[in-house]
Amino acid sequence: MPVPAPNLYPDFNTIRLSHVYLNVKDLAASKKFYTEILGLQVTDESESHIYLRAMEERGHHCVILQKSDQPGTVEVMGFKTFDERDLEKAEAYFKSKDRPTEWVERPYQGKTLLTSDNMGIPLEFYQKMDQLEPIHQKYALYRGVKPLRIDHFNCFSHDVDASVAFYSDFGFRVTEYTEDEDSKKLWAAWMHRKGNVHDMAFTNGTGPRMHHVAFWVPTPLNIIDLLDLMATTGYVGNIERGPGRHGISNAFFLYILDPDGHRIEIYCSDYQTVDPDLQPIKWDLKDPQRQTLWGAAAPESWFKHGTQFVGVDLKDSELNATPIVAP
Repeated sequence: MPVPAPNLYPDFNTIRLSHVYLNVKDLAASKKFYTEILGLQVTDESESHIYLRAMEERGHHCVILQKSDQPGTVEVMGFKTFDERDLEKAEAYFKSKDRPTEWVERPYQGKTLLTSDNMGIPLEFYQKMDQLEPIHQKYALYRGVKPLRIDHFNCFSHDVDASVAFYSDFGFRVTEYTEDEDSKKLWAAWMHRKGNVHDMAFTNGTGPRMHHVAFWVPTPLNIIDLLDLMATTGYVGNIERGPGRHGISNAFFLYILDPDGHRIEIYCSDYQTVDPDLQPIKWDLKDPQRQTLWGAAAPESWFKHGTQFVGVDLKDSELNATPIVAP
């Protein structure tokens, strides 16, 4: 199936991804991991929630750790719109797609629309978030891998073609994709709003589940430093895949797991995709350089493990195409 043409004039204007609510078992253990190991900054905390931001971010939070009796699940993924009028337009749009809509109260955010995509992934859209003082030049605060900003989400979808069509309709543009040559169906796709390779990506598999949330770091050397830190502070077992360079996106990467099993990608070195007529790059599922430019295959866990969204039923993919898996 061909990649849909981009909708350059969608019903409402999404700027970028913004934040994610992660459900965790032990707030203290999660706080240690996200602040001392990753290096995110605490912006507020209570007995039930910890709000975090990365070093370049002015908005109040990009990650909310939420103490839960369903640890290892995801509550919602957040996106920012261009202005408040877009929120009303978004409500009308999702209603027209027979998706549930609700106005919800969120700390440190203005008017917020809660809805879901065609697979059931819970999404929220807002325009105003409390702004904090800049800290990107407060170098004494830098810790861990020195994360600069949240970069993207990647989710398992049981029907990547349907997911791509849905997000394309409200303005996300495909930058790169993998097509199964036998069925001509999409196995994976990378889609953006903010002008880099992706804000949201979809991977074939049992879904919907979150595959990972990614953070941008200054250089590959930050990733090497993180590996040394994790290996000597009791987190060597949390290292899942990498370091390496993806063929797709050209990004230098590392995949790690937090204490509750949420997969985190540390990421840098992708490229600009601002031009609206930029043509997406097609990859063969059997190309070993697709996963890793240097040819190393991903482990089986990378294709099987994901974290569920609260209250969302799963469906198995009917696409049986098989990627290259490390022995």
